Amino acid sequence: MTQSTRTTPSTQPSLASPVRLQAVSAQGQPEVTPALEELYRGLEQELLVPLWTEIGDLMPAHPRSRAVPHLWRWERLRGLAEQAGDLVPVGRGGERRAIALANPALGGRPFATPTLWAAIQYLMPGEDAPEHRHTQHAFRFVVEGEGVWTVVGRDPVAMRRGDFLPQAGWNWHAHHNATAAPMAWIDGLDIPFQYAVEAQFFEFGREEIGDAERITPARSRSERLWGHPGLRPVAAGATAPGTPLLAYRWEHTDRALTDQLALESEGYGGTVEPGHAAVRFTDPTTGADVLPTLRAEMHRLARGTETAPVRATGSSVYQVFDGSGTVTVGDRTWSVTRGDLFVVPSWQPLSVRSEASAGDSDSGAMDLFRFSDAPVFEALRLDRTQVEGTIR
Repeated sequence: MTQSTRTTPSTQPSLASPVRLQAVSAQGQPEVTPALEELYRGLEQELLVPLWTEIGDLMPAHPRSRAVPHLWRWERLRGLAEQAGDLVPVGRGGERRAIALANPALGGRPFATPTLWAAIQYLMPGEDAPEHRHTQHAFRFVVEGEGVWTVVGRDPVAMRRGDFLPQAGWNWHAHHNATAAPMAWIDGLDIPFQYAVEAQFFEFGREEIGDAERITPARSRSERLWGHPGLRPVAAGATAPGTPLLAYRWEHTDRALTDQLALESEGYGGTVEPGHAAVRFTDPTTGADVLPTLRAEMHRLARGTETAPVRATGSSVYQVFDGSGTVTVGDRTWSVTRGDLFVVPSWQPLSVRSEASAGDSDSGAMDLFRFSDAPVFEALRLDRTQVEGTIR
C-alpha cells in the first residue's frame, strides 16, 4: 500500500507573488528603512497592497482614460470590409463578418473604448448571418445603402440609410441580404463593459431562418405596434428592459433636427446651443434611453457652427453621417467627412466645427451620430459634465 502524505503549511512550496512593492523616497511616503523593506516583502508574500503606494493611480484628481482619441476613415474601413466579403464566409464560428475598431491604447483588444464596441459589418448579396443571441445590448446604424433586413424575434426589420436599429440583450436575431448588392453598416455594443464585469452569455440559434422571416416588409411588426409618436398600445403589458421599437427611421430624425434649427431661426428655443440641434433616441414605454447601457443621439450643426468644448465622464463613439467639418478631441484635431468614426475617451474635451455645404450634405449641415455609455454612469451616479469650465 502506498502511504499518503500531507503537506503542512510550513512545507508548502511558495509561489512567486505578482505583487511588487518598491519603497521610494517621496513626499507623502514613509521613510525608506530596512524595517519598511521587510514590511513590503511580508505584504508581497501575503498578496497585500497598501493604499499609500497606489492612491495616485487608483484615485486621481480626474478621470484618466486608458483609451486615447482616434479616428478611423470610412473609405478605408469599407474597402477592407469589401475585401473580407470576398475572403471570409459568414457562418458558425465567425457568425458575423464584423470588423471591430481597436483603440490603439487598449493593447490590441477589439474595443473602441474600455466600455464600448464599434464595428463595421458587411453582408454580401443573398447572404444570411445566422441566428444567435447574447446578453450584450446592441444596435445597428446605417450610414449608406439598404437591402439588408435584420430579423429580431422573427420580425424582419428593414435597414436603410440613416436608420437606427436598437436591439436589447438576449433577443434572437439574424440578418439577410435580399438584394444583389453588398451592404455595410456599423454595430455598437456594450461588449467591453460586460466583459469587464464578467456578466456575458451567448447562445447559438437556428442554422437558417424560415421563409416567413425572409420577407421584406416596408414596416416591421414592432413599428406597426410601437412606432406612433406619443401613443402606446393599450394591449401591451410590461416590456423587457430595452425599447420594443426596433427601428427609428431617418425621416423622423431628419424632420426633428430640421424643425429645431427652424425654431431657433424664428427666435424660439429648442437647440442645445446656437446652430446645434440634437435628439436622443428613447424607449417609447419609459422615455428613458433605448438600451440599459447605451445612449444614442443624432446631432446637426449648421454650417459655421462651432460647439463649446465639453468634457464628460464615460466615453463616446461618433460617426459622421453627413457633411464635413473639423473635430478636436483632447490634443488631436482632424478634418472629417461622411462615414468617418472617432472616439472620445472619458473626460477628454470635444469640440466640433461644421464646414458642411449643399455639396457634401443633403441638409447643408453636418450630422453626427453618437453613442455612449452614459446610462451606466448615470445609474451609478458617476455622471459629470463640464462645459467651458462649468461642472454639472
